Amino acid sequence: MNSKLQVRALVSLALCGALLGACKGKQQQSAQQDPVAYKTIKVKAEDRTIDTKYSATIRGRQDIQVLPQVSGTLQRLCVTEGQHVSKGQTLFIIDQVPYQAALNTARANLQAAKAAEATAKLSYESTKNLFDQQVVSDFDLQTASNSYAQAKAAVAQATAAVTNAANSLSYTVVKSPANGVVGTLPYRVGALVGPSIPTPLTTVSDNHQMYVYFSMTEAQLLDKIREAGSAEAAVKAMPAVRLQLVDGSEYEESGVVETVSGVVDQSTGSVSLRAVFNNPKGLLHSGSTGNVIIPVEMKGNIVVPAAAVKQLQTVHQVFKVVKKDGQRVAEGTNIEIAPYNTGKEFIVLSGLKAGDEIIADGAGMVKEGALVK
Repeated sequence: MNSKLQVRALVSLALCGALLGACKGKQQQSAQQDPVAYKTIKVKAEDRTIDTKYSATIRGRQDIQVLPQVSGTLQRLCVTEGQHVSKGQTLFIIDQVPYQAALNTARANLQAAKAAEATAKLSYESTKNLFDQQVVSDFDLQTASNSYAQAKAAVAQATAAVTNAANSLSYTVVKSPANGVVGTLPYRVGALVGPSIPTPLTTVSDNHQMYVYFSMTEAQLLDKIREAGSAEAAVKAMPAVRLQLVDGSEYEESGVVETVSGVVDQSTGSVSLRAVFNNPKGLLHSGSTGNVIIPVEMKGNIVVPAAAVKQLQTVHQVFKVVKKDGQRVAEGTNIEIAPYNTGKEFIVLSGLKAGDEIIADGAGMVKEGALVK
């Protein structure tokens, strides 16, 4: 009797367990099929102006290295670092004593050469008169003529030596080659300087206008050239550009893109461009860095939030909400995005059309075929 009761109890427990398992499975299946609440939007075509940034280097319109043309001891520094100078203004003076002495010697040699020339001239004229009277031979006349010619050549050489000595003396006064701002002064009074020094005496930067150099990829430039028809037309069609300074502030003056390099840097695949900015307040300095900002007009394109895009390496995907069997289902759709974006939005070039409904947030957590509330 006890054994029959035990068998019945075991059978009852097994049936209950099976029923509980079936109920639990139905609950899990029901939970998996329950729609999930997602934020959705219907996309539409919009216009956007996207600011694109390019790393830039700032240079003066002219950055002229000042090197001495003669060797000697630096006697005077006539300017200070950062000083505005005019073309022809004295910057440095090199020891003039040896060059003044060389000039004095050259002038004395010139006087001696002129005296020898005068003597040779008298001898030639005297010999010529005697030759006319048939007192001396033709050989004597030619000898006197050659001596006179040699004396005139010596005067010419002495004159050239005076000119060279005078130039060398003038080079001891180093002058500014252009209007601009004086750079660093690495040498001090007493330093020995010369044409072969490794570092220039200073650099004079013409900074009333500044050149700003930046690069864009070859593909980006090709797009602009195709739109405009040629590289020159692409440069002319570029809008006014802005400059972000190293502290993050934006420079108050706008600039203009002037030129584009005709050579692609093989190591980076980029092309160099040059923009020019006016610098009336002298805020920009040669050697500084920043970012060139170029606005890009994108008209009539689908715009989606960045949170709606799931990125898998080079593939971008959004989840469209479509109806299947009377239910709203998330369907993954690959899209092509523009190379320009704001960081919060993506410009869609293909893959979506106006009116499509997409999941607007948390795309990375959405699963293909999920039911959408």
